[in-house]
Amino acid sequence: MTDLIVKGTKSLSGTVKAPPSKSFTHRVVIAASLSDGKSTIKNALICDDTSATIEACRLLGATIDSDEYGTLKIEGCPTPQTPDNVIDCRDSASTMRFLAPVCALAKGISMLTGGSSLRTRPMGPGLSALMQLGVLCYSARGDNRPPLIVFGGGIAGGEAVVKGDVSSQFVSGLLFASPLGDGDTDVVLSTPLESRPYVEMTLDVLKRHGIKFEVQRNYRRFHVPCKQAYSPSDHEVWGDYSSAAFLLAAAVVAGSNVKVTNLDNSSVQGDRAIVELLREMGAQVIVRKGFVEVQNAESKLRPVEVDLSDNPDLIPAVAVVSCFADGKSTIRGAKRLKLKESDRESALLSELAKMGAKIKSAEGVIQIEGVKSLKGARLDSHGDHRVAMACAVAGLGASGTTTVGGVECVNKSYPNFVGDVVSLGADAVER
Repeated sequence: MTDLIVKGTKSLSGTVKAPPSKSFTHRVVIAASLSDGKSTIKNALICDDTSATIEACRLLGATIDSDEYGTLKIEGCPTPQTPDNVIDCRDSASTMRFLAPVCALAKGISMLTGGSSLRTRPMGPGLSALMQLGVLCYSARGDNRPPLIVFGGGIAGGEAVVKGDVSSQFVSGLLFASPLGDGDTDVVLSTPLESRPYVEMTLDVLKRHGIKFEVQRNYRRFHVPCKQAYSPSDHEVWGDYSSAAFLLAAAVVAGSNVKVTNLDNSSVQGDRAIVELLREMGAQVIVRKGFVEVQNAESKLRPVEVDLSDNPDLIPAVAVVSCFADGKSTIRGAKRLKLKESDRESALLSELAKMGAKIKSAEGVIQIEGVKSLKGARLDSHGDHRVAMACAVAGLGASGTTTVGGVECVNKSYPNFVGDVVSLGADAVER
């Protein structure tokens, strides 16, 4: 395990490029891999999670070549092939939840597994939905968790009922596979959809690849005609607001002037909400074409009351900034954090409390009473990339030295996180 040693930093300054979007990279790789022809993806994010998706798509028959600049050239395989090996999704739940339905389109049997973290995560809603569509699929251990076994032969179609408040990834997986089914598919949500912007991103990618669908009942029902064909399409992956949120949060807690480029202010990413949230808390945030800049923050940050059910990946960054606010912040929509790479809600509470934060939670609501300052401490990443980055940001705003254990987990989504914050003037080193 690698430790990150962070010393409190009075100011950061400079310009850094936001990493490409992990969520968008997953989606365009899958759509291109199902297309009948060649697609080029520029500025793709290459990290642990997206590498898992790339390797899985290769096993399903796509030809994918990459270069050092993050350009992927993909020759799709419109009829997925039976993998000649187990699909290792590493610790990427997105890979498994998106591609398990695609495996049902192959003729033979597919097995999907992953790392120790992924093998604890729920897959039951996706398995149940596939069974409703005529697909035989099982959890190998019978606990609705990976490894998964999917018997191919096609998707019969029909109606699949799935919860909308466990993970939107199950919905996206069904939407990727059902256009190639033998009958029309209706995906019906039994509970309101959370993380709706991520499903909208999936639909945007499907549309670019020529797939037709109907969104009904305010995102509670999706009708997908059968026997469609994916058309190839080129993409350029935009910068990731989910990852950039930690850079912007660091700028706010350190009272800095930081510009983050490679951010499209017209992007469909729901995590663009970080800009307005930081403004609401008292930061001066400038948005121009292609970049977001934090110029300074008020001496006393204001508390915030916000529901982040649609943007759960923003909660760690917002929680850290809230620790420095003058008053009580309330963050709703944290229920699903328990189902992430770690029990992210519990991890944030335990680690920030070690630094002197006044933080508590109940029934998916996190409350934080701002304090004058946090104190450096020995922290644990819990093997969770967003917890690790949140701890590092908290350390930048704290007094003394903070040590974040297991920081290598940031490779899951933002491999150059440490290098980027150091380039902005952070006193941080990996050991």
